[in-house]
Amino acid sequence: MKIGLQLYSVRDAMEKSIEDTLKEVKKMGYDYVEFAGYFGHSAEEIRSMLDSIGIECVSVHQVYEVFLEEPLKNVDYLKTIGAKYCAVPWMDKSKHKGSDTFDRTVGELEQVARLLKDAGITLLYHNHDFEFERYENKFLLDWLYESIPADLLQTEIDTCWVRYAGYDPGEYILKYKGRSPVIHLKDFVCASMNAGSVYSLIDDAGREVKENDKADNGFMFKPVGYGIQDIPSVLKAAVKAGAEYAIVEQDSSPERPSLESAKMSIDYLKSLDIK
Repeated sequence: MKIGLQLYSVRDAMEKSIEDTLKEVKKMGYDYVEFAGYFGHSAEEIRSMLDSIGIECVSVHQVYEVFLEEPLKNVDYLKTIGAKYCAVPWMDKSKHKGSDTFDRTVGELEQVARLLKDAGITLLYHNHDFEFERYENKFLLDWLYESIPADLLQTEIDTCWVRYAGYDPGEYILKYKGRSPVIHLKDFVCASMNAGSVYSLIDDAGREVKENDKADNGFMFKPVGYGIQDIPSVLKAAVKAGAEYAIVEQDSSPERPSLESAKMSIDYLKSLDIK
């Protein structure tokens, strides 16, 4: 599989210098990246850095509303930097099935998906744990994928949040075989699963905008391969499901510099032989 890095993982370094960070990431062995904010740089500046360093932008995290507000500007940005995928990073529960706004949300997502599709970009949805709550005995996440055709919306399954919600990431990836081009590899430790929120939310520039009341269950993000996730099993399921890219993400690195954690993750993945 092609291994990439979600640059939110090293946002502290990105804020200081995108170019220097991309050089370090490339040196580690990552050939692909996923953006979560551009820190004031134009698309042309980002593309120039990518080309000179020899690293490819495979996808971005971007709230979908910007494509409703300024469609041409935001689509042109993605086309310029070469993104193949655009993932909705988070969507408030009030927009999911069971709310009065769900039908409107579906319509808006389909509108954005068609806009992106015409530009050669595929819309993805990146889940957290709360989408595994049920409405009429079905996951909110499944309602979303069943309500929007696969040619308009594909999955970016975050394996950490599937596991934290209490389910098997590999099994869930296989549930969407043929609809899972990109997965998120994320590892962690905690004393108890599904014990409440353990993450912060970000804006479209990659900055934290809301600190949730976090669960007191010892949750900590870890480099891939250093937590409780069965990474080989997840990757084997991803291969069977037809995934092309596995994107490493570590939301925070409390034990060491973020770039060091990113290197530990890819070094571990290089040690595996997943077929």
